[in-house]
Amino acid sequence: MDLAIAGKRALVLGASAGLGKAIAEALVAEGVRVAIVSRDLARITATQLAIGAEAAFALDLDAPGAGERAVELARAALGGVDIVCINTGGPAKAPFVDVTPAVWQQGFQSLFLSAIATIQAALPQMRAQQWGRILLVTSVAAKEPMPALTVSNALRAGLLGLTKSLSDEVAADGVTVNALLPGFTRTSRMAQLGLTDAHIAGQVPARRMGEPAEFAALAAFLASQPAGYITGQAIACDGGWLRST
Repeated sequence: MDLAIAGKRALVLGASAGLGKAIAEALVAEGVRVAIVSRDLARITATQLAIGAEAAFALDLDAPGAGERAVELARAALGGVDIVCINTGGPAKAPFVDVTPAVWQQGFQSLFLSAIATIQAALPQMRAQQWGRILLVTSVAAKEPMPALTVSNALRAGLLGLTKSLSDEVAADGVTVNALLPGFTRTSRMAQLGLTDAHIAGQVPARRMGEPAEFAALAAFLASQPAGYITGQAIACDGGWLRST
């Protein structure tokens, strides 16, 4: 299928590794001009060279103002931003009783406020040109909370509400807004959570972890021209793990 997005301009956050890198790589393969962002300059520069991204910037999305700055830098490098992919790392694993106010604040800034700031900065151009794609990478935990992932469970669920609310407001402007829910996918996050292939095989109907490229294929399609009538959705790529809809 021709995704018809060659020449479009994309900003992908959290793209030095894992899902963000895979999404950026998939977009580059479709001829998209891609700017990538991560907090580590050496890693994001190496990723830029490895996947052929047009621009790379080091920004800490935990810091207020980083979302706006990411859009500003991408716009300067690419001449505009047509596609935005919001992707941030998950908060540390902890039960509710161990989550301090400072951890809640940090998680809110990283997962939620940075997404809002990035979208607010990119949206006016998308609406003016009557075309845009906004993708929010959340987690299956947004629909089915996972043990001890208290901050992630709470805030990622909020992003689903944002997705639907915003999509209703901008659909008539040719801008789509969708949430992507990765399940157990082979990334460093799985290692951080102590999850192995053997552990996953017993929980997922597909009997394996997902691969980042499989998730990235979904993201690339939702960013495409043929996906222009898909908006306000929360779409899982999880091997059948979710039981709720």
